[in-house]
Amino acid sequence: MTLKQLYYAVTVSETGNITEAAKKLFIAQPSLTASIQELEKEYNITIFRRSKKGIEITPDGDEFLGYARQVLEQANLIEERYNGIKKGKTRFCVSSQHYSFVVEAFVQLLKTYGGDKYEFHMRETETYDIISDVTTLRSEVGILYINSFNETVIRKTLKDNNLSFTKLFKAKPHVFVGKDSPLAKKKKITLEDLKPYPRLSYEQGSHNSFYFSEEILSTLDCDKELIVRDRATLFNFLVGMNGYTICSGVINESLNGPNIVARPLNVDDYMEIGYILPNSVTISNLTHEYIDILKNMVS
Repeated sequence: MTLKQLYYAVTVSETGNITEAAKKLFIAQPSLTASIQELEKEYNITIFRRSKKGIEITPDGDEFLGYARQVLEQANLIEERYNGIKKGKTRFCVSSQHYSFVVEAFVQLLKTYGGDKYEFHMRETETYDIISDVTTLRSEVGILYINSFNETVIRKTLKDNNLSFTKLFKAKPHVFVGKDSPLAKKKKITLEDLKPYPRLSYEQGSHNSFYFSEEILSTLDCDKELIVRDRATLFNFLVGMNGYTICSGVINESLNGPNIVARPLNVDDYMEIGYILPNSVTISNLTHEYIDILKNMVS
């Protein structure tokens, strides 16, 4: 294995096409293919599946590429530290449930440490995918919540994937509603108050277990359900349909606009929102900085 081989493999994964990767790397396609095959033979894995449509990354390949990116990042840090040479773009990826403070911290990190060239990924995604992203090192850090209902399942899943959870803060449940909703007029909302209105929740894909739901109290019966995939759509339904979603109550008006408000929910429950990290690798300086920004923000 060489750093060049790892760089070749990562480039192929980014382009999704051997021919395009070879052009980008200024090498012959047969040489690139041979280099990838040598890596696969050395570690007895299949990194890419090849087909007429191009390539796709295998589960083993996804994990391998996560480690490859970590090695390349550390090598770049050595070059920068001792030779003063900064190679390529600054890269960073966060996977998170849909929290505005996570995006706000991400923006702050980018403005401070992005530099002249960067490739930053902010993945607001399904709970299981957050865990998978951090496990395979696709993302440096993941943000999610636990509470008394999902804790056993989430912690077991994290342990099985050699991940750790660290609490950032503990929140009492709130309800997000449109500012003109009848619910917005209440100082505190009860579960009975919510019954006439549509409940908004985020889709969890093939792992649509209640334990992976992004919203607490997801097992409560509800006559009107709206399932969405992104925050903008959810906010539009909150306003347009007088819907609601149960959440932490943390919202940033400058990022999300003035049309969404949070009201306390009168239930005996909580959300511990925190970050997950892999136990098997040393986290990067950017990850340390991002976590510090998160801590300062929620404090």
